[in-house]
Amino acid sequence: MIADVNRDLAKMVSDQIQTAGGQSIAVNLDVSKEDQVMRMIEQTTSKFGRIDALINNAGVDLTVSIEEMSFEDWDRIINTNLRGPFILSKQVFPHMKKQKSGHIINIVSTAAKRAWANASAYHASKWGLLGLSHALHVEARPYQIKVTAMICGGMKTPFLLDRFPDINVETLQDPEDVAETIHFILRAPRGTVIPEMMTIPMRETSWP
Repeated sequence: MIADVNRDLAKMVSDQIQTAGGQSIAVNLDVSKEDQVMRMIEQTTSKFGRIDALINNAGVDLTVSIEEMSFEDWDRIINTNLRGPFILSKQVFPHMKKQKSGHIINIVSTAAKRAWANASAYHASKWGLLGLSHALHVEARPYQIKVTAMICGGMKTPFLLDRFPDINVETLQDPEDVAETIHFILRAPRGTVIPEMMTIPMRETSWP
């Protein structure tokens, strides 16, 4: 299930999966809306019969000072980056609990390990997501459900490239590299869980 607030982008990825021989459905989804999440979960279980993995990857940001940050923008960032993963995790948890297996991977950020100016809502959401992820890890383990916080450094995606056109792309990592690392985590031995992993570019300049 490829879910995105922009269905055209979701369909593009879904079509690539189908062309490669896989099964895929593109879904329009605002992760902060419970009714949309529930509808997608129902579609997933109806089509595939089970849910083996959830990748919480939606994220937004706004680079402004706290004085300039509107209440509406604060809510939008928190709702997407933190409330969304909570809703999705809450909804898949019973399915994974029943089947006694499953893996939730939360795409966090190095913003959950440090701080810089003009990103108060983003930092709050990512520090919160890291805490949520570790709390779910403790709660899920008795049911053979794995939860991993994937802490990522800068990536070559519109999230950074569109907002910072002068950014040095040589210091960013290809999102395909992160996807391969997620695949590695998902293929860990059944008896092993990785609660947290950090992946940063080889030339990351903003992290030790």
